[in-house]
Amino acid sequence: MLFFEILMVSLGAIRTNLLRSALTTLGIVIGIAAVITMVALGEGAQQRVEQQINRMGTTVLTIRPGQQMSHGISRGDTQRMTMEDAFALRDNSSGDLTVSPEQQSRLQITYLRWNSNNQVMGVWPEYFQIYRHSLVAGRLFNWGEVQGRRRVVVLGHNLPESLGETPPEVLIGQTIQVRGIPFEVIGVLAEKGDAAWVRPDDQIFIPQSTAAYRVMGGRDRLSAIYVSTATTDQLDGAYAEIDRILRREHRIAPGEDADFNIRNSADLLATFNETNQTFTMLLLGIAAVSLLVGGIGIMNIMLVSVTERTREIGIRKAMGATRRAILSQFLVEALFLCTLGGILGVAAGYGAAEMMTRMAGWETAVRIDAVMAALGFSATVGLVFGLWPARRAAILDPIDALRYE
Repeated sequence: MLFFEILMVSLGAIRTNLLRSALTTLGIVIGIAAVITMVALGEGAQQRVEQQINRMGTTVLTIRPGQQMSHGISRGDTQRMTMEDAFALRDNSSGDLTVSPEQQSRLQITYLRWNSNNQVMGVWPEYFQIYRHSLVAGRLFNWGEVQGRRRVVVLGHNLPESLGETPPEVLIGQTIQVRGIPFEVIGVLAEKGDAAWVRPDDQIFIPQSTAAYRVMGGRDRLSAIYVSTATTDQLDGAYAEIDRILRREHRIAPGEDADFNIRNSADLLATFNETNQTFTMLLLGIAAVSLLVGGIGIMNIMLVSVTERTREIGIRKAMGATRRAILSQFLVEALFLCTLGGILGVAAGYGAAEMMTRMAGWETAVRIDAVMAALGFSATVGLVFGLWPARRAAILDPIDALRYE
């Protein structure tokens, strides 16, 4: 038999039992749809986190206070990190590091009759360079204003909307109250978007010295110190240099546990990717079980089909059909059912991912390699689980098949 004849015979057999064929294919459809949907969710989450990490900056190191240690045992309280640490990093480094300390507190912001509760960030001017902030209006504060403890403020992108939906250009030069203290608005930042757990568009920025001595009651304790390098290749060297300088400042001997933590955004991204891959593999395992059940369903129905069509097989063999032709016929049937199920499953998975994006607001991304892998896997299921029924049909003795009632 020619391949075209085998194909037409196989499609005719499927069309004869259309409802049974559709129900048989359903297991494959569900399995493939689950695979596509889960991969789309995982890929969307990964892309979202990568975008947020990129907003934070891929060359930024964040230094935060750690636990005080004694002979390898935590004392339970957090070590202080002060401005002396920030000055030491700025003045004693090789010069390739851009440094800014951070003091922060959530405070009440008032403008005319409007008020808002926002995170107030006391930073150096270098902070805006580290995180690549740009302006939509006004200017950034400078070192003269840091040294003079000037009451100037740069607003995040969303603040003008919170303060009466005032246009950014109108706010420049106006006075707002930060914890009841008047500040002059000198700039409004461009939209940055969420950066991991940080929302810079909802923050306001003031000189660090002003924050320490005018707003936060002379507090010298820092929330963090941010350090950036020109390129990602310099991160390892910067890490070692920061560790050396801070150990000297904190009088920590080599080999002892540090009382500070140094993190970079690449570490955060790697950690998330590992977690995301583990979660995705778990979901794919569940989907694979569904595909396995679907494959067993295909094999079961094909075995039933062989039994029902025993006389037909005997007639075909009596008329000259070879074992190879009979084998090919039943393999084509199984392959067609699984491939069709794979195509419908891909469509259903894409539709489910699109629905999640539009209705639930979840970010999804359907990868073409995942689609091709799903289709290839569904075809493999058809071949593997269709082989035994096809072989059983191929080895039937024509005389016994013709006698079958």
